[in-house]
Amino acid sequence: MERIIQITAGRGPAECTWVVAQVLKKVLEEAQDQKLETVLLQREPGTENGTIETASIAIKGKSVDQFVKSWTGTIQWIGQSQFRKMHKRKNWFIGIFEIEPQQNSSISENDIQYQAMRSSGAGGQHINKVSSAIRATHIPTGIAVVAMDSRSQHQNKKLATERLLKKLEEEKLIQLKNHVGKQWENQLHVERGNPVRIFTGSDFKKNKVEKSYKGTRQKLKSDLRNEHN
Repeated sequence: MERIIQITAGRGPAECTWVVAQVLKKVLEEAQDQKLETVLLQREPGTENGTIETASIAIKGKSVDQFVKSWTGTIQWIGQSQFRKMHKRKNWFIGIFEIEPQQNSSISENDIQYQAMRSSGAGGQHINKVSSAIRATHIPTGIAVVAMDSRSQHQNKKLATERLLKKLEEEKLIQLKNHVGKQWENQLHVERGNPVRIFTGSDFKKNKVEKSYKGTRQKLKSDLRNEHN
């Protein structure tokens, strides 16, 4: 199971891009602790050194659903601006969104066409007399590879298959990066409030998010009293 998340400063100032860089580190560290596999698909640097405008990560593993759910939403950092020391603002917000996945196109053996061919290059007369080289072509995409490492046609077929699958995976990753790049532009609005995680200070310590609706209930009661007055 693979999920893709995007960490973004939205339209936030440089302080928010600093928060994105810190959150990216936290996400990768926590994923590693939970034995999840991660691939950094895209990262756009901010205007200040060490800052990031947006970053997208592909995450795989058994607990990936719970992991993504625990991070998706607004992230709040409470602290003094790293770039404007006299700035009064202490609350900064960034967003983590889930990217819509691409359609998963599995690779079938029926989609691979094999063609025996004579090996070329150095190797003496024997290697040129036998059609031991193998060209493997992925019919849907037209991507092809050739294996002529061995005098055994069977061994070359195995090598060609491995190389073709690797090349298809590389192509799939390129397409995924392009897909993510097109989608992140739609995630510019970051909601302020109701953070799923809160961090504080220059050391970026995690604060516990209170799952209490007491404040909301009190506000509703107050609004109701004001309506009757």
